[in-house]
Amino acid sequence: MPPLNTSRPFPVTFLLMGIPGLEHLHVWIGIPFCSMYVVAVVGNVTILAVVRAERSLHEPMFFFLCMLSITDLVLSTSTLPRMLCLFWLGAHDIAFDACLAQMFFIHSFTTMESGFFLAMAFDRYVAICHPLHHTTILTHARITIMGIIVVIRGVAFFSPHPILLKQLPYCRTRIIAHTYCEFMAVVKLACVDTGATTRYSLSVASIIGSCDAILTVVSYAFILHSVFSLPSREAGFKALGTCGSHVCVILVFYSTAGFSIFTHRFGKNVPAHIHIFIANMYLLVPPFLNPIVYGVRTKKIREHVLRVLKVNVA
Repeated sequence: MPPLNTSRPFPVTFLLMGIPGLEHLHVWIGIPFCSMYVVAVVGNVTILAVVRAERSLHEPMFFFLCMLSITDLVLSTSTLPRMLCLFWLGAHDIAFDACLAQMFFIHSFTTMESGFFLAMAFDRYVAICHPLHHTTILTHARITIMGIIVVIRGVAFFSPHPILLKQLPYCRTRIIAHTYCEFMAVVKLACVDTGATTRYSLSVASIIGSCDAILTVVSYAFILHSVFSLPSREAGFKALGTCGSHVCVILVFYSTAGFSIFTHRFGKNVPAHIHIFIANMYLLVPPFLNPIVYGVRTKKIREHVLRVLKVNVA
């Protein structure tokens, strides 16, 4: 009697393992992760509410900030609640379709995050280097077009991921050695050669990330050149302080995302728990930091929030 073929078109569920080697710390790791998620949700919702209510904030910078806030909310909400269920409730099971949906949201919205960072860098470049033409260059129509292009790019390049994975047969373990459904972690479970699929994913992520990062660096290089050319030292330090905090957030995002991408390609000797922990950071830290850096440090937003709080207290 011939042996039965145990491979299936796709499994009903996968099992998320969490952070390998740190399972005994999952409960404790979940506490700071949950705190960061709460700050991210409250902060980004506050930014959206303030910009919507305050007409003086209807400017290019704040429109892009709203786009970034929406991206952060989707990105963090698609990962953190499920991750906390894993850490605190031991809920390892995730349905195959839910896994593919989570994967799509993570990769597409991470790409959108990168695109909005670039758009905001371009906005700062125009505002500081060409202040007299700021409103004529970045009109509402152009801001809308830029936002649509960023969204379409994220969706178009990463829609093939779940489609490709749905076509693969899975005859190995159902255990995903990760805290969420990452593309590379899932594709390893297929029982056919996935070299072309893997190369496509890594190439797209590398090219988009590198192009966005290079153009963002170029924008801030021009900004720094203009800042150091300002006749007023006080104005120069103020602009430098604002741009400096923006650059720190962008560095955190690109450094952690880049580490994750290049570890898949070159870092075979990197311990799994370090790789997975840092992979979580580029999904958690930017949504947590963006409301603080772009919101709390922005005078107009800070003043509006304080004014509302005073009225409510009174």
